[in-house]
Parts: sequence; structure tokens; C-alpha cells
Amino acid sequence: MTANKKIVFQGEYGANSHTACRNVYPDFEPVPCATFEDCFTAIESGEAELGMIPVENSVAGRVADIHHLLPRSSLQIIGEYFLPIRFQLMAKPGTKIEELKSVQSHVMALGQCRNIIRELGLQAIVAADTAGSARIVAQGTDPTASALAPEMAAEAYGLEILRRDVEDAAHNTTRFLILSREPLRAANNGPTVITTFVFRVRNVPAALYKALGGFATNGVNMTKLESYQLEGQFFASMFYADVEGHPDDRSVSLALEELEFFCAELKLLGVYRADPFRDKIREPEANRALRPTPGI
Repeated sequence: MTANKKIVFQGEYGANSHTACRNVYPDFEPVPCATFEDCFTAIESGEAELGMIPVENSVAGRVADIHHLLPRSSLQIIGEYFLPIRFQLMAKPGTKIEELKSVQSHVMALGQCRNIIRELGLQAIVAADTAGSARIVAQGTDPTASALAPEMAAEAYGLEILRRDVEDAAHNTTRFLILSREPLRAANNGPTVITTFVFRVRNVPAALYKALGGFATNGVNMTKLESYQLEGQFFASMFYADVEGHPDDRSVSLALEELEFFCAELKLLGVYRADPFRDKIREPEANRALRPTPGI
């Protein structure tokens, strides 16, 4: 890796996505983009080697844009990263918390900090991103304005943190996907691999049930399955899925083969190493013990 390699993220300097870039690729130059579309374009055009893109949050749910952008692009997922999210309530230096009347941030951040907003009776203002909200407050003249953003943004724009770690849930975590033009598949040599794909089943009775049956019969663990409507079509649903395992594994290969038989469309989006953070969020063994015993 050299310093001139670039990794793009949506937002401004100081955003959570910027933090994720710095944590995973400290030798890359982080480049902010205004939109997710701009990020995809920069990678596809060769302006940047990689992209750090949020796909879901444990509190606010999925980032819907990504489910539509990924299948249409030529990019591949080459990795994932889980970042615990901590939001700080910040304002101009010298501002007292009781003087605040409004708070702005990305819509996902506002959704993850409802308690503090309600507690202080603040007007929530949706902005393009978290760090950009901090910059706007810093550059503005309204002494009653505040922002919800990462600590890195307060440092970047000279704001004072009035209340720390105001996210509603301590488990608040965002999962990022690392995107590349090059289809760099993880080797099938031991560590857990995640295979991500999208598919659309044929319009026949029980197609989804039959399509997914191959994963059950072959013992493949599906960790995520989400549906979303195709643009402008209420009758056609796409499904986004993650499974544990490599396509070269016999079990995964057989499951995908059965899936494809019932599909009108199937596209593999990436084969990559699982973030070790997954081990912290696995279902506890005690919960598994509560499942009914076959035959009882």
C-alpha cells in the first residue's frame, strides 16, 4: 500500500465513514464524496481504488440506497468492517446545553439519538451527513444550534462537546462494506468467509420457499435476507442475502445451484473475510438450547 492510493466515503472529513477508512486502511488517502453515487462513480472510473460504504446499522436499520446501487454497479465487495458508533452533542464553544433549540445531523444519526433530542426538546433538522452538520454549526451564526456527530468532527471544526455518547443504545454499530473494481475473492483456506448475492425468484408458487430450501438441506447458515422492490415495480422483489461459506465449498455450491434453478436473476456481489466482530454478536449458546428438540 502507498499513500497515493485512495479510498472514498460518503460525507465530510470527521464522519463515521472517515473513521472507518482510517481504522481499516490507514495508509490510504480518504476522499470525501457528496453522495453514494459519487463514491461508486469514483471507484468505477479509477479515481479511487476502494470505497468504505455503510450498509446497515444495528439501531436504525439498513442504508436503503446501497441495495439499489450495488446490483447495478460493476463493483465487488472485498471486505466488511463493523464500527461501534458513538455520537457527541456539540455546539459552538461557550454554548450552554440549556440554550440549545435545534440539532442537525444525518437522518440515520437522528434516528439513533431520539432520547437526547426528546429530553432536550430540540428541533431535529435532517442534513446530508454528520460531519457536515458539525461544519455548518461551526460556520453558522446561530448560537442555539447544535450537531450530532463523531468526536473527530468536533476536533476538525472547533466545536465543544456538550454531552458525550448520546446514542440510544450501547450496542449501536454500523456495518461497512469495502468495495473495489477488482473482484478480489477471499481464499477458501480456513477463516470464516461471507458470500453476498442478490436474486429475484421466478414468478411461480412457493418459488422463494423452494429457492431457499437448498441452504437448509445443505447446512449453509444464511445470516441476512432482505427484500426490496425493484424501481417502479410493485410485483417484482429483489432479495439481498449473506451466507457463511465460500462458493467453492460443496455445500454452498449446491445451495447456490438450487437457488439459481428457481431464479430469474442471480448476481454474486462478493466473497470476503468475515470481520472478527461477528464473533461478538453471535447468538449465545444458551438461546440455542431453548430451541425445540426434534421429535418432541
